[in-house]
Amino acid sequence: MKADVTMPLRSRLLKRPKFNKGAFYRTCRMLHAYLSAAAFIMLIFFALTGFLLNHPQWFGAARVSGGDVTIDLDPEHLERARVSPEAGRALADLVAAQTLLKGAYQDGEVLEDEAYLRLAGVKGTSDVVIDFETSTADVEVRRANLTSMLHDLHRGKDAGPFWKRLIDVTAILILTMSLAGLILFFSLRFRLANSLKIMGATLVVFGVLFIFLTP
Repeated sequence: MKADVTMPLRSRLLKRPKFNKGAFYRTCRMLHAYLSAAAFIMLIFFALTGFLLNHPQWFGAARVSGGDVTIDLDPEHLERARVSPEAGRALADLVAAQTLLKGAYQDGEVLEDEAYLRLAGVKGTSDVVIDFETSTADVEVRRANLTSMLHDLHRGKDAGPFWKRLIDVTAILILTMSLAGLILFFSLRFRLANSLKIMGATLVVFGVLFIFLTP
């Protein structure tokens, strides 16, 4: 009777699927190839802008003045914006409807007789001073040059939520691609030892640079 009970169990254990190492490596190779294609442009962009960010003195990253202007605002619309729940943003929108501003609204200080607004973005910045007594706005716009824009895009500074999500997606793609490539090392029997030595040496170099040569 014992044989009749154990035999089906033993046969089921023997039929349990084993880990298919070849299929696993093929999947990693496919992921590595497709993710490389997806991340190729983004990897080049962030590598290049990171290089420029590390040497700002080579190209210069100053913002250039776009000119100062003074505009007249409609007193009725101005008062409506001043008393709105988000007065700073409403005032910025009112000024932007009459003159070109650079950047997105960041912050503002609305006083009894004046308001100070700050807009910032990758393409430039704008400082606005509104005089409620005269219903005028003094606007100073500073445009970003190409190098400055690349710096801010690399860091995600003032780039808005959509570009920040792109940076997150790029990081995830590169991490996944790197992990898939790391797994593929273990399928290279004749190169595995050298690959592991190179990885270990890289970690040692990172550690030495950080501990002894980084202030």
